Amino acid sequence: MPLSEKHDETKTYDDILNAGPPLNQLAKEFVTPTELFFVRNHTQIPHLQLDSYRLRVGGLVTRELSLSMDEIKNNFERRSLIATLQCAGNRRKELVSYKPIDDGLAWGIEAIGTADWTGVRLGDVLASAGISCAEAEHVAFLGLDTLMSDGQREAFGSSIPLDKALASEVLLAYEMNGEDLPLVHGCPLRVIVPGFIGARSVKWLSEIRIQEEPSENHYQQVGYKLFPPHINMYNVDYHEGMQLTKLPVNSVIVRPEDRSLMTAGKVEVEGYAMSDGEHEITWVTVSPDGGRSWQRAEFLNEPQLWTWQLWRAEFDLPQGQHEIVVRAWDSAANSQPETIASVWNFKGYVNNAWHRVKITLK
Repeated sequence: MPLSEKHDETKTYDDILNAGPPLNQLAKEFVTPTELFFVRNHTQIPHLQLDSYRLRVGGLVTRELSLSMDEIKNNFERRSLIATLQCAGNRRKELVSYKPIDDGLAWGIEAIGTADWTGVRLGDVLASAGISCAEAEHVAFLGLDTLMSDGQREAFGSSIPLDKALASEVLLAYEMNGEDLPLVHGCPLRVIVPGFIGARSVKWLSEIRIQEEPSENHYQQVGYKLFPPHINMYNVDYHEGMQLTKLPVNSVIVRPEDRSLMTAGKVEVEGYAMSDGEHEITWVTVSPDGGRSWQRAEFLNEPQLWTWQLWRAEFDLPQGQHEIVVRAWDSAANSQPETIASVWNFKGYVNNAWHRVKITLK
């Protein structure tokens, strides 16, 4: 089914396609169907000539590479990994409701999805190029999508630390859920960086560079940085910002939806939880009364690294208004802050405060 028919609200941002699934379909399955996987773009989808596509690998390498898709598929071992990707702006809508944010998509809870990715390990490709000096500490990526930044046209890019790039879970993916990677998700090749914000999983990958410093790309140095609540767009110094990498522990109520009108009695609550991927979600607790009492949720899948944890809880509730709240812990004992005020930032990133929905029972 076409993207626009399967996704709920197509969010346009300067006429750029961004879309998420309808909430009644979100996290229904452990692996998200491709047509329901959220779409986050920063510019128009690039026009590609697949026959002439080459991936360039350079920088601090012993030999530069220029690889066709056939060479990538035939020269490196095929690998698969189920991993969850999440936009750094997931749950921004709650931050906007607390205090206005001047820029960015007002995502609800839908900018997340889990897929079965197949490709080759980034580390295997880097090993083929060879690392030429001990000062190499970062791996930078460029996509084929270009946009205007500070008056100049620039390809979308980012970087990750070299030790993460060499980790076995980081892939250059050419398949998604057993089929060729769709154009909207980065065909012919994209980076998959499990546990990091989605912006580091660059789509339409054209170039990889090993280097001493993080990428100088706008989306590494300005676009995806985190600041404390007292910083705003008028007093910001982007050199002082934290470059976003790992995702914080988070949990979200998917069903029932906020402001639902339901029948009193048995109320089933379902949702997802996620951490940085290196640590499993160990506890999810749900409150039916705004945080006064808590009940442990049931896990719907075996905990595993690099993926979300689906969960469910059940309550017997009387007529009236109820506030349902969820919080989670991971295996490193990380948990979530209670209030939106404590995580608000002027760019609207990585909201992991307790998630709350209000329902009315008749």
